[in-house]
Amino acid sequence: MSRVPGRTDHVVVVGAGLAGLSAALHLLGAGRRVTIVERDPHPGGRAGRMDVVDGSGRYLVDTGPSVLTMPELLDDAFAAVGESTRDRMDLVRLDPAYRAEFADGSAIAVRSDAAEMEHEVATVCGPDAAAGYRRLRAWLTDLYRAEYDTFIDANLDSPLDLFRTGGNAAQLARLAALGGFGRLGPKVASMIPDERLRRIFSFQALYAGVAPDRARGAYGVIAYMDTIAGVYFPRGGMREIGATMAAAAEAAGARIHLGREVTGIDRSGGRVRAVRHRAAGTGEGPDRIACDAVVLTPELPVAYRLIGHAPRRPVRLRWAPSAMVVHCGLPRPPGPAPGTGRHHHTISFGAQWTRTFDEIIDRGELMSDPSLLITRPSVTDPGLAPPGRELVSVLAPCPNTEAGPVDWARVGPAYAEELAGVLADRGLVDPGVTPSWTRLFTPDDWAAAGMAAGTPFSAAHTLAQTGPFRPRNLVRGLENVVLAGCGTTPGTGIPPVLISGRLAAERIAGTAQDGRVRRNATGSRTAS
Repeated sequence: MSRVPGRTDHVVVVGAGLAGLSAALHLLGAGRRVTIVERDPHPGGRAGRMDVVDGSGRYLVDTGPSVLTMPELLDDAFAAVGESTRDRMDLVRLDPAYRAEFADGSAIAVRSDAAEMEHEVATVCGPDAAAGYRRLRAWLTDLYRAEYDTFIDANLDSPLDLFRTGGNAAQLARLAALGGFGRLGPKVASMIPDERLRRIFSFQALYAGVAPDRARGAYGVIAYMDTIAGVYFPRGGMREIGATMAAAAEAAGARIHLGREVTGIDRSGGRVRAVRHRAAGTGEGPDRIACDAVVLTPELPVAYRLIGHAPRRPVRLRWAPSAMVVHCGLPRPPGPAPGTGRHHHTISFGAQWTRTFDEIIDRGELMSDPSLLITRPSVTDPGLAPPGRELVSVLAPCPNTEAGPVDWARVGPAYAEELAGVLADRGLVDPGVTPSWTRLFTPDDWAAAGMAAGTPFSAAHTLAQTGPFRPRNLVRGLENVVLAGCGTTPGTGIPPVLISGRLAAERIAGTAQDGRVRRNATGSRTAS
């Protein structure tokens, strides 16, 4: 693994998103002095926040990801500075992780426990489907074990690294034997006869920016994280992840500058010597922070603009589909939760499936028969909404701004109204109830926040943008700059960005395995 050469005592991390905070914690644990510069007035990055106040009180709205998997990666980040997730956050394991509802009126509760999920599948879909689920669960687990250490949780300097060690080559052969380089959709279909289950165990490919029938089998690992490893939710909302990571970093000695936008970098002799920043959204003259190394976590085009160039690629980057998200406040229905339609996560599938991906990805159109993710976080944490009220968020996949030139200022509100009708027709909301407030986020909003092609899911995970073919976290021409975040390795989603932060830290400080970093008696990492 290539490392940043020379002195790395003081590291500036640009961005207090989850990747930047992960990098900061691991660097602090390795004995580095860390300064974090964040444009927004709060930490969290894409895991954003919005507070809405109406006549009934305050709603605590998460504007970014709503699904947390692999919390052990948070444990690893906190442990780097001698802390633990348990001491910082109250994580609730969601059971079921999702409730999947279908156009024929059937529903399947997606549970991570093997016996409970097998019983659910047998009850709803029959014994043949239950046997197929057992085979699929074993395959997803084997796939995860074959991929994780070698291809996800590793810094690769080039595609050749896959063949340079016997261990990597053996794992590559194992992944190929499992069908990791074939198509995900057909592989899942070969084990599961029921189309409803096929959707449950393959829809996650859309988060990677690829239709399930085109995604590589290796991306079944996302289904493993969702449906086997389990889904969690922090009390206080997803915003708690960024807030507690930032608090732990500050307690370990990091300095965090919020509301400060990085405007440029000073370089000399192939190294960055300082980072310039100013109050976000103002013309106020920049301040300057001298440093020995930099971790850049903004979206790739922003990072490349700061660097002064983008790496040459044979084919331009392809961006993942986007999403329109509607948040609203509603009266809480009477009766205990969860009642009908009131689960933390509900996936409402339309009758169409293949056509949906054609519309979003290939034709740049809105879904004609929507499949939606409905999140009701106040079912799990009532404190997120005022008494007698509930917080509801609806995510509708849609084209990014390159795939479909939609006039979102005009179309967005009309589409939100259409989706409200769909939810009412499907029994997911009471048609007689009007929200007391609604907030809409479209690809135009993501673009205004600096996200390329107006998508919060960054670069798609096509074969040419996966693993060692994804944009590298090292920067050619600047030996002390490392990238982290969803645009670089290993990819999109909370687990990958937490890993990307640690991988960036290891480029600077080394790893426990190479002897440059060791864990002290409290469990935190220190330089050796």
